[in-house]
Amino acid sequence: MLSVAHQCRLLGMPRSTRYYKPAGESPENLSLMRAIDEQYLKTPFYGSRKMAEFFGVNRKRTQRLMRLMGIEAIYRKPRTTRAAAGHKIYPYLLRNVKITRPDQVWSTDITYVPMYHGFLYLVAVMDWFSRFVLSWRLSNTLDGGFCMEALEEALGHGQPEIFNSDQGSQFTAVAFTSRLESRDIAISMDGRGRAIDNVFIERLWRTVKYEEVYLKDYPTAWEAEVSLASYFQFYCHERIHQSLDYRTPAEVYQAGWQPESTGGEKPTRNRAPNGKSLYITQGINKLLRPRETWEGSRGPLSLFPTP
Repeated sequence: MLSVAHQCRLLGMPRSTRYYKPAGESPENLSLMRAIDEQYLKTPFYGSRKMAEFFGVNRKRTQRLMRLMGIEAIYRKPRTTRAAAGHKIYPYLLRNVKITRPDQVWSTDITYVPMYHGFLYLVAVMDWFSRFVLSWRLSNTLDGGFCMEALEEALGHGQPEIFNSDQGSQFTAVAFTSRLESRDIAISMDGRGRAIDNVFIERLWRTVKYEEVYLKDYPTAWEAEVSLASYFQFYCHERIHQSLDYRTPAEVYQAGWQPESTGGEKPTRNRAPNGKSLYITQGINKLLRPRETWEGSRGPLSLFPTP
């Protein structure tokens, strides 16, 4: 067996590189990132300059952390960012389109999830009409793998007529768009800096963070995944929505129910004694990874997430 020194010589790298371990973000930076994320939900038009002034910290520090979190101020601006080489940008197809039925439009997006030590990225696929979350995945990196997993799981439920996303490289990648095109699904993409183009999933993130994420300090990625699985089950099958005339997303998605069809009368909603709907639904098909998968072969995800 070759010694470490011999291996490093063969690879042409210093031996110190073999033993290097990333330091990760400091507790102070993790605390600041959480505060920035909470403030961003209230004022998404705040850029790094205003965030730095608001929190009384250096602007370069704020810029770096916001880039790491994958957020930026929302405003109309010239197109200064280009898609990755070979990635096609598709037009936005939903302007003035009336959403009237399930599986007419699905959308996806990625958000930042803080933990007690570190952070993760969360992607979800949602049906616009019913607000039903078809699939979701957690990752400690911003590669496209976890987005493809979420897409494949969502397509197991059916398929939409239009699939909407932002212009992130995960969604403009050939592997992602070609999968949609192979199913004859029309692809729609938000304009740059136009969060309102994907407003329903932006509202989902606000709800998830205020009702789940900010109430918990997840010690590990595995526990974050278990807790989010429970919350999404509640969100889809038990949490009633005023915009759905106090129905659950699962009920509306499966029945294709529309408020207009009731002639202004709210339909009677049968409930079991424990308060849960008697409506038969299928739970979210989310297979949780075992603890050793998060903390073993994939490494300690709670410590050193990377963009």
